Amino acid sequence: MSHQLPPDKSLAKPGAALKALRRQHGWTLAEVSERTGLPASTLSKIENDKMSLSFDKLARLSSGLQIDIAALFRGANGEDAPSGVNGRRSIVRAGEGKAIETRNYAHLYPAWELLNKKIIPIVAELHARSLEEFGELIHHPGEEYAFVLEGEVDFHTSLYAPVRLKAGDSIYFDSGMGHAYIAAGPGRCRVLSMCSAPETQLIAATRAPPKAERPPKPAATARKGRRSSRS
Repeated sequence: MSHQLPPDKSLAKPGAALKALRRQHGWTLAEVSERTGLPASTLSKIENDKMSLSFDKLARLSSGLQIDIAALFRGANGEDAPSGVNGRRSIVRAGEGKAIETRNYAHLYPAWELLNKKIIPIVAELHARSLEEFGELIHHPGEEYAFVLEGEVDFHTSLYAPVRLKAGDSIYFDSGMGHAYIAAGPGRCRVLSMCSAPETQLIAATRAPPKAERPPKPAATARKGRRSSRS
């Protein structure tokens, strides 16, 4: 038996959404090409439904144009595209997912290929073992829930005193607040976090934290710098 959408519904057209978004911002194809790294000819084919969008192209458009991937699955009037199915799922086997290595974390994004997620799951192995080693606190839109899978964590924020979390402990917080996960023990330390911000914003936040949140240098380091300047 075939399943058809109601006559007043239509399937999502990412190409039409891209064209509408480009015109809304006054971008030329050349400007979008420069932002995303996709050839203008490819963008033209996408907009005219002559080429399908792979996940790689979706990710490059999302990152280059600073938009949520979901924006490409809305109609020209900004409404969410209807879906013919009310449920979906993504099974991820142990160790699978998109691995992203940064100075402070080894991130694994399960369900990476599932588009338009409301919640972003991340398994993070912590590298930094002090706030000085971590550097600038990070922050991003939305809220976050973190569950300590292994080891012990010192959780720092820009508004609260640090708190020690052990395996099995968890915390829910406003991720717009500057924060950092610091490994508090000698062994392996891993955290499962669930974030409400888009994946592109999460990746950007962990790779380029804001300079204003950088912790002050230790007093000893500052004194040493003053002595050197006088010599």
